[in-house]
Amino acid sequence: MRASGAVVPAVLTAVILAGGGGPRTAPADGVARAGAASVATAAAVATAATATPVAPVTPVSTARKLPPLPASVDGGAWPSGHLQGMAVDRRAGHLYFSFTNLLVKTDLRGTPLGSVTGFTGHLGDLDFDERDGRVYGSLEYKAAKAFYIAVFDGARITRMNMDAADTGVVSTVHLREVVEDYTADMDGNGVFDGDTAATPDHRYGCSGIDGVAFGPALDGTGGERLTVAYGVYAHTAREDNDHQVLLQYDVKRWKKYERPLTERAPHTSGPAAPDGKYFVYTGNTTYGTQNLEYDRHTGNWLLAVYKGTKPRFPHYALFVLDGARRPVDGVVRGQPAPERGPLLSLLPQGLHDAGTGLYGWESAGQYGLVSLDDGRYYVAETGTVRVDGVTLQTGRAVLHRWTGRTPNPFSAVGASRTSRPGR
Repeated sequence: MRASGAVVPAVLTAVILAGGGGPRTAPADGVARAGAASVATAAAVATAATATPVAPVTPVSTARKLPPLPASVDGGAWPSGHLQGMAVDRRAGHLYFSFTNLLVKTDLRGTPLGSVTGFTGHLGDLDFDERDGRVYGSLEYKAAKAFYIAVFDGARITRMNMDAADTGVVSTVHLREVVEDYTADMDGNGVFDGDTAATPDHRYGCSGIDGVAFGPALDGTGGERLTVAYGVYAHTAREDNDHQVLLQYDVKRWKKYERPLTERAPHTSGPAAPDGKYFVYTGNTTYGTQNLEYDRHTGNWLLAVYKGTKPRFPHYALFVLDGARRPVDGVVRGQPAPERGPLLSLLPQGLHDAGTGLYGWESAGQYGLVSLDDGRYYVAETGTVRVDGVTLQTGRAVLHRWTGRTPNPFSAVGASRTSRPGR
């Protein structure tokens, strides 16, 4: 996803609606109240969800009783980039929202519990690892040709405005495979053209990374893997950018790679290669898989994308991988030199385009998609509000049920409201 260009000020104010009694300021170290006299200090808005909670379903991984999930959770309104992804810690009753250059932690009522600031790169999709209790997100520094998985220790995010570099709540792991594909000099002229779609460079059209999700090894060998999806530039004149590219990593071995985030001197500590690299033929999209999610209820993978622009493709917004089918060795279409690789299959359901053979749906999920592994999902809603002349980006997790219907396979559970200023 593209960043909005907004920069998070060093100090943020969280304003919460206090049940009709007017706004109150959330407790936060050094947090100042937003006002018209200061543009650098802006308001963050979070409103409690009012819909009736839906009874939880206990995941396979735990028999512990989990808190019920509300029909919506407000992630607030912030002077940041737009919402990129979400993650849920069911046991603790916490949600995490990625706002491009800001991570926000809330409870199930939408009350801000903490935030991590100071990112100058692009923080994208998120997922929560139940095994180690940490949040994993994609993090890009394209100008530095550096791509990472950011690992957040959610238990240590206890106050607002925690600096990503100085507080020790974030570690990073470098992804060499992504760098090699992003910087590939495909026309052989000895010049890498940088962060632009208007070039034959970038292998597979790689623009970096966005979608991340935990799930099983795609080759069926067993074990949990972190799957990382490429961003892919929209370019209608090339044929080698019509696949989604998925990398898989066994993160149990990552402790030795983790380093603090140092933006002035990006490190290169990370695995030399992924544990698996897979291709999904979808037609070209705009910036690839924005949100990636594994559904343990069905065993399928969901890929939410921005629609592409090539005339011959149907341009669906959601693709689903058939989790019952193993990858098959085949031709990776459109490459300048013949190439074979493990190909994944789309679920043969939903809308169908006979000309290309593609299946998919029209739905939201590009800004945040979380499977609750029981047929329900949190799907993100985004928007903007103006507070004291400052435009704030909003985000909300809204509970949906998977129906599989076309064109939109999700049905909302309960009503949703738009984030608004706390006054």
